[in-house]
Amino acid sequence: MSNEYGADQIQILEGLEAVRKRPGMYIGTTSIRGLHHLVYEIVDNAVDEALAGYCDSIDVSINPDNSITVIDDGRGIPVGINKKKGVSSVEVVFTVLHAGGKFGGGGYKVSGGLHGVGASVVNALSEWLEVTVEQDGKMYRQRYNRGKVEAPLKEIGTTDRTGTTVTFLPDKEIFEETVFEFATLKGRLREIAFLTKGLKIVLHDKREGQEQDAEFHYEGGIREYVQYLNRSQVTLYPEIIYCEGTKGDVMVEVAMQHNDGYNEGCYSFVNNITTPEGGTHFTGFKNALTKTFNDYARNMKYLKENEENLSGEDLREGLSAIISIKIPEPQFEGQTKQKLGNSEARTAVDAVVSEQLTYFLEQNPNVGKIIIEKAVLAQRARDAARKARELTRRKSALEGMSLPGKLADCSDKDPKNCEIFIVEGDSAGGSAKTARHRATQAILPLRGKILNVEKARLDRILGNEEIRAMITAFGTGISDDFDISKLRYDKIIVMTDADVDGAHIATLMLTFIYRFMPELIKEGHVYLAQPPLYKVEKNKKVWYAYSDEQLNSIMTEIGRDSNYTVQRYKGLGEMDAEQLWDTTMDPQTRTLKKIAMDEDNPAELDVTFNVLMGDNVEPRREFIELNAKYAKNIDIA
Repeated sequence: MSNEYGADQIQILEGLEAVRKRPGMYIGTTSIRGLHHLVYEIVDNAVDEALAGYCDSIDVSINPDNSITVIDDGRGIPVGINKKKGVSSVEVVFTVLHAGGKFGGGGYKVSGGLHGVGASVVNALSEWLEVTVEQDGKMYRQRYNRGKVEAPLKEIGTTDRTGTTVTFLPDKEIFEETVFEFATLKGRLREIAFLTKGLKIVLHDKREGQEQDAEFHYEGGIREYVQYLNRSQVTLYPEIIYCEGTKGDVMVEVAMQHNDGYNEGCYSFVNNITTPEGGTHFTGFKNALTKTFNDYARNMKYLKENEENLSGEDLREGLSAIISIKIPEPQFEGQTKQKLGNSEARTAVDAVVSEQLTYFLEQNPNVGKIIIEKAVLAQRARDAARKARELTRRKSALEGMSLPGKLADCSDKDPKNCEIFIVEGDSAGGSAKTARHRATQAILPLRGKILNVEKARLDRILGNEEIRAMITAFGTGISDDFDISKLRYDKIIVMTDADVDGAHIATLMLTFIYRFMPELIKEGHVYLAQPPLYKVEKNKKVWYAYSDEQLNSIMTEIGRDSNYTVQRYKGLGEMDAEQLWDTTMDPQTRTLKKIAMDEDNPAELDVTFNVLMGDNVEPRREFIELNAKYAKNIDIA
């Protein structure tokens, strides 16, 4: 049989030597992102069993000791002796790099595992790993220490189920952080469940004081994914447009629906792996969408002969879409699987979407009309935005073009040495201008709350004076005009009051940067200042506390007699220039929070911004109730 999955379908490509020496080559990074990748690698192997039709459920646990257990009900890794290595195939899978059922041995038709390195890399980067296989009525177990085998695979009992259980403890010698984040794992496992119709995934946190569970099971697959993406939006029509088909070896599945927002939320996947930079499958989708809707608009006389075609950008305004393909031999550009290169994927997606979208529009002319009307409005707004954008296209001060009048710029012209503080309010801006180091620190005060870009089209956004001031000061341009080489400051520091209003203003600014200059966040240029919450004085000595815990620690240290004063800062304006410099602006003593984004799950990030900044109150209330326990030092008085 061509799909036989036994010991000799495990193909061996090369050894495991370099993984511990250069872990970044195999999992991208040894930060918390790389830590979570270990879980995804083991889960991906279980998902491959589901894609092959042999696995219905996956159970993932964060254990009290911060180890991870992944249990699936698939066929179980083959336990027979591999002829090429002379040891069990289980041992080969966990100790030999590029060993697995994914290299033409007939084990899997499609696979999402990272080039087949998953299990062995996880083993190499764990203090210990234990694998249990249940197969043909027998149970087998093997344990490894930092990738090395403790003893051969051993039969340990009988069983009436099949599957594989893997438990591992990440190695503290390798990873900068070894504490898993439930929310991060939850986001990725939800995504996998949406993409694998019918697969049930359960996540447990068993750590003391953090006990919680999450279960994901979507019979509607990516249709339900689009509903989830639009859950905090007002949709323009109730139907989810769904296209499914196979062309050659490429299985295509697409679901989409427009909302009344202005951001495009289209996400592409290959064998369940996200491709944030798109690729040929996404190009095929965009081609089909643009051509089919323009043909429809012409046929229905929504566009006159002398009117220009609607652009893809116009048609995708407010569109939430999932493009998911399965392909036997995906070719990615780069190790990180960011972009698909297979030409046949473009042809397949284009064909399936063009054909089925045409049928849908014929049967649902009311939906077609709504989409075209929104795109026409988007086209007009784009023309207006083009004119508005010209106002924000400023060259650097060196080339003689004017920077915002309210900007107190720094004198050093080397961006690597420079930073800009975006400060809330004129009074704090005045203190910051006095306090700063003039050579390297620029100050841009903003008046009140900037426009919520989540609820506005580009023409209105570019008409906002505060946003124009930021764009001009940063120097990079936005969206299609964005050029990071023109960035005028290495650090962009958002400095707001440590209260609810300050948090809201910071969120509005971060929403703008995320939507129009995401590379600034990806490249690590965006920070939040951390002003102190308290000032403690005793015997002419001064301490600053940045949290309630720190305040308690200071109070314990100095003694809680009556000979002290505690001042709770309500805002930056309460500090004089010297205090602001000492606590919040001096690079030697300040604390900054670098803003990072989860590039592994862009859809989840978009949903969070939609929930926080969109019109629908209910999803925001749910989010706040769920996450309130993580909020600290928010002053609501």
